[in-house]
Amino acid sequence: MDGVFSVGEVVRYLGDILAEDLVLSGLWVQGEISNLSHSTAGHTYFTLKDEECQLRSVIFRGSGATKAAVKQLKNGDQILTHGRLGVYEVQGSVQLYVDHIQAAGVGILHQRFEELCAKLRAEGLFEDERKRPLPALPLRIGVVTSAQAAAFQDICRVLATRFPAVEVVLAATLVQGVEAPSQIVAAIEHLGTLGDIDVIIVARGGGSIEDLWAFNEEEVARAIIASPVPVVTGVGHETDFTVADFVSDFRAPTPSAAAMAVVPDREVLLAQIASLREDLALSMTDQLAEWRYMLDSAQRELSQRSPSRKILQWRQLIDDQLAVLTERLAHDLELKRERLQSRQTELELLHPMHSLNRGYALITDANGSIVRDVAWLHTGERIQVQMRDGSADATVNKVTSSPPR
Repeated sequence: MDGVFSVGEVVRYLGDILAEDLVLSGLWVQGEISNLSHSTAGHTYFTLKDEECQLRSVIFRGSGATKAAVKQLKNGDQILTHGRLGVYEVQGSVQLYVDHIQAAGVGILHQRFEELCAKLRAEGLFEDERKRPLPALPLRIGVVTSAQAAAFQDICRVLATRFPAVEVVLAATLVQGVEAPSQIVAAIEHLGTLGDIDVIIVARGGGSIEDLWAFNEEEVARAIIASPVPVVTGVGHETDFTVADFVSDFRAPTPSAAAMAVVPDREVLLAQIASLREDLALSMTDQLAEWRYMLDSAQRELSQRSPSRKILQWRQLIDDQLAVLTERLAHDLELKRERLQSRQTELELLHPMHSLNRGYALITDANGSIVRDVAWLHTGERIQVQMRDGSADATVNKVTSSPPR
């Protein structure tokens, strides 16, 4: 561009260029705080620097950064800031207008945390419906943590106090650092293969987000989801949340709280047993009293009646019914006897010998078949004639048919 410009025009032109740049209008900048000061109006001024350069920065009151975070700032802190680059026209200097601050390294980790949470949430792995209930009375509890950590000692102390009958199986592992995620996964898988573990506690004490990051790795979350037994997480302090907490079957705010969640309180159980025993005794007393009343009522009812009289009445009734049945049976037998004799007489009249006694004869052929018609006979055929007192063999000399009468 040709021409002469005023200082204000140049500074404002530079400001417009910065405002139109999409990268510079919202970026993360990491550095060390120096020249920190707070104005009476509530604004905070400081310089972000590294080994090479410096950048003037300002946090205006109400910019979005929390008062608590701003109040904790001090010279020498390594922080991560978010904001936009602009020009402070009065001095003609480039300045970072900050709207968010946090400890160095947190921004990238926070972004990874949000991305993994979104991925697992889309798969439905945060839903309460897929989470398993914890066993009411576990006998063996697996613990995934560092053997030297105070968290493990806290868990053992709580379990011994609340429910000393339980057995603790430690799967020792690193709980922070590069190798921690793979070791945590291996520990969870190992406990799952034992077959007699009722519930698993995954725990560690408090720390920064970097210290707790092993519990934000996807491989750890997948191992918790794939565990064949319920998993309880107790990672960090009450305000700390990890991906492992979201996918576990139960999230406890601390390792001690995790131990409290997996076992009942022995004193509470003993009190419940005592109460149940008392209720059972009262119930049995009431039942016995009811049965005693029923027995007394039955005895009074029996005393008002004469059992011997009832027995005599029933005996007389039985005798009467027996006499009636005997008489009826005798009558039926007599009728059947007469009917049998009548049928016997009829059979005797129908017997062939009865006809032979009247002068008739029975003729059979050589095969023993009765000859009923002359048409069955042939001249010269041998026949047998059966009469009343014997039989005679004969030969057919002539066959004469006559019409039936």
